[in-house]
Amino acid sequence: MVSEAKGRLFRRKDGKYLLYIPKDLAEDSMFPFKPDPAVKVNISFKIGDKKLTIEKWKEKTDN
Repeated sequence: MVSEAKGRLFRRKDGKYLLYIPKDLAEDSMFPFKPDPAVKVNISFKIGDKKLTIEKWKEKTDN
């Protein structure tokens, strides 16, 4: 089981940023996301903290 790995955040030539998640981590059976072919996520951080939080995107309903 792989629950931790070294990834990278980088900027492409077109100015977009990408977060690389290593294959072994993303394909682990316990990995919380199943991108088939893609999954929308919400990425956030707290000011002053050096951590990102990545959660599955929750569609807001008007109920």
